[in-house]
Amino acid sequence: MAYTLITANRNYSSWSLRPWLLMKALDIAFEDRIEPFTKPVNYDEFRAFSPTGQVPVLIHGNRTVWDSLGIALYLADRHFGVWPKNEAACAFAQCAVAEMHGGFSALRNQCTMNVGVRVAMGPLDAALAKDVARIRELFEQGLEQFGGPWLAGPAFSVADAFFAPVAFRIRTFGLDVGKGQAWVDHILAHPAMREWEEAALAEDWREQSHEEELVATGQITADYRQQ
Repeated sequence: MAYTLITANRNYSSWSLRPWLLMKALDIAFEDRIEPFTKPVNYDEFRAFSPTGQVPVLIHGNRTVWDSLGIALYLADRHFGVWPKNEAACAFAQCAVAEMHGGFSALRNQCTMNVGVRVAMGPLDAALAKDVARIRELFEQGLEQFGGPWLAGPAFSVADAFFAPVAFRIRTFGLDVGKGQAWVDHILAHPAMREWEEAALAEDWREQSHEEELVATGQITADYRQQ
């Protein structure tokens, strides 16, 4: 049975990026179905295919798998390479994925996903500074302990997929992640990440609340999106 992965706008949908990149990077074939945001709240429309009214959603035969973590776990049961082979690296990746999925609220709230712009921020408040420091620590630990170039060793894993939206945020807002920048540069150069970025830049739809969040965060210094 073939997979269909339902995602939303490339410029904004950080949760969509996770399973999309994971499947692309591991050469897991799927139909790429985009259900774009058409208004600030798309719950009712998305309920037609998603029990939560949100994306991403994986369709596999008559089975619906929702939530980016649920999709990753589902794929891990069926495909090699989702988790690292090394036991210590796998434990690290599992903890990192869980931490990303449930944490970093200040980063999510203050540094909205917006692939196509660059923003000059003012001083970070305590909550955001704490999140950025933890991300830096996690990236540096993974690279040092497992040798890179990916977060949990020489092979791409779900840990990289889950932090991929953070890589875009780091670039957009110029966040300092120390030696972890080596991973950021590496994943931004991945062909699938470039493909996602090209699609994001080509989108001409703008969601007002996301754009307002950008202005509240800092000064937009560059906008590479289709105008």
